[in-house]
Amino acid sequence: MKKILFLLVILCSTYSFSQEIEIRGGRYFVNDSQISSRDVREKLAANPQALATFKKGKSKESTGTLLLGLGVAFTVGDLVKGLVSDEKYPGAGTFIGAGLIGVSIPVLIGKNKKMRQGIQMYNDGLKTTGFNDLKLNLVVNQNGGGIQLKF
Repeated sequence: MKKILFLLVILCSTYSFSQEIEIRGGRYFVNDSQISSRDVREKLAANPQALATFKKGKSKESTGTLLLGLGVAFTVGDLVKGLVSDEKYPGAGTFIGAGLIGVSIPVLIGKNKKMRQGIQMYNDGLKTTGFNDLKLNLVVNQNGGGIQLKF
């Protein structure tokens, strides 16, 4: 009896620790409490494919932010150069900056998609590995009575 009770407690406790990650407004939540990006990576470590997809999204975020920053820097630099000197504005810096800003937009949109895919993979994995088909029955047969646990 102690073994069955112990097994039942273990099965229920593993299910209770598998909470889904939610994304709201670019922030990550588990049970309505905000967690950091580092905590998300630690949780996703249980599912290597989800972690790899999430990391691709994070690298896209870095690349997109770098391109956006360079684009703004080129544009502002050319604007300041045009205001201070007698050179023709808009110059090459403005067009290069606008191009970099234009390229950064789809990269940053793709990062959100990859990060959401990684978290969705993790959440779907929780649903398939949980013990949803757990059945506990009372059984009486020629050997006596007992508890039957099916999963």
